Amino acid sequence: MSSAGLAIAAALALPAAAPAKIGELGQLTDGVRGACPVNCQAVSRTTGYQAKVGPLRTLYQAPADGRIVAWTIALGKPGPKQTAFFTERLGGESQATIVVLAAEKKLVRRVVAKAPLQGLTEYFGQVVQFPLARSLPIKKGQYVGLSVPSWAPALQIGLGADTSWRASRAKNTCGDTSTQSALVGSRASTPFACLFKTARLTYSATFITNPTKEASAATP
Repeated sequence: MSSAGLAIAAALALPAAAPAKIGELGQLTDGVRGACPVNCQAVSRTTGYQAKVGPLRTLYQAPADGRIVAWTIALGKPGPKQTAFFTERLGGESQATIVVLAAEKKLVRRVVAKAPLQGLTEYFGQVVQFPLARSLPIKKGQYVGLSVPSWAPALQIGLGADTSWRASRAKNTCGDTSTQSALVGSRASTPFACLFKTARLTYSATFITNPTKEASAATP
């Protein structure tokens, strides 16, 4: 066999890369939107992740190793007085970002990657996607969460008791919105002891799996 033929045969024997798959962690269906201006409630000073949506428990968990390349948030539209109320009492302009959360022990989560903060005020009433200049690595089973150091109209309410989300607060401080509990800055690990039922955080993340190698069936 010629040297060219040997090179081709060797190349055919190498593992081939399977194409990456793209999907949405926490797909936002029509009608998923923050509650404002009617019954206006906001996510405030916390990091949260969706534990369940109906019977589904893994909507916000990576099904494989991969990367987060964008995130989406479906915002309610608070009125001027509502916006002023939240801004004055909850730390200023509406802001949020996404974080990747790894489990440490029961209900304790640690931030292993996070995206830059985004101002949200100009997007109230819209579903907006933020592409990431630098994608976030995420491993199979890790959660993508929403981190809100101030406030965000990103809470759908009035859902069934089988829908719930967890917040980065200690069990005895679930109603405390005045204390900062968001995993921002150097704060990276905390219990997610507070479970809030009948509500959904209105965010999702665009996920791409890492390429995998498949053995080639070709023979020389």
